[in-house]
Amino acid sequence: MTVPLLCFPFAGAGASFFTPWQRYDLKATRVHPVQLPGRERRLDDPPFPDVFTAVESLAGELVAQADLSPGPVALFGHSFGAVLAYEMARHLRERHGIPVAHLFVSGSAGPTTRREAGATGLPDEEFLARVREFAGYDHPTMADPELLELLLPTLRSDVEMHEAYVSTAKDPLDAPITSVRGLDDALVSSEQAAQWETATRSGFRLEELPGGHMYLTEYPGPLLKLIDDELKAWA
Repeated sequence: MTVPLLCFPFAGAGASFFTPWQRYDLKATRVHPVQLPGRERRLDDPPFPDVFTAVESLAGELVAQADLSPGPVALFGHSFGAVLAYEMARHLRERHGIPVAHLFVSGSAGPTTRREAGATGLPDEEFLARVREFAGYDHPTMADPELLELLLPTLRSDVEMHEAYVSTAKDPLDAPITSVRGLDDALVSSEQAAQWETATRSGFRLEELPGGHMYLTEYPGPLLKLIDDELKAWA
């Protein structure tokens, strides 16, 4: 048996970011990219207004898929995707009774910490400069003016959702959490990545891999090995 790994993208990215992950020889993990509206095949769909609406809507789609029920499932998210993955893990377990094998959060401070330097509401050039500063990474779309024009509203929406997010959870998640960061991440410190320990009652690990905030865009192999090794207990 393999465990489906629901993968939530960073701000502005789509499910296709995770498509290459499906070609890795994983023993226990079945990579399942989650597509958000406002991009790729869902380009014409309006973006979600907030994280909780996103989770409520996406959960209905995911639960309807036979290979995700009755579980267990694992979840992965990077940066903005980390809070989506966390809230989805809570939602699937509490509202649908689907067991969560593991939550992997990447490049993210804990769910009760808000980003200090905001980009929401800035003019386009300042907004894009701030996003580049946050991530230390240029999304390839940013170099194409026509594609950027299409992506910008979605990127703005994702960033605004991320910056407005505050966890409302009263109890720790009943599933283990692994928090991952790049060793050279200038946006999320080790201390911030370790904040996820208080979000679970079922075990916590902090892992650091080579690279900066967007370490997973260069070579995801070590990250996928880490995930697959963890999920082998469920296979």
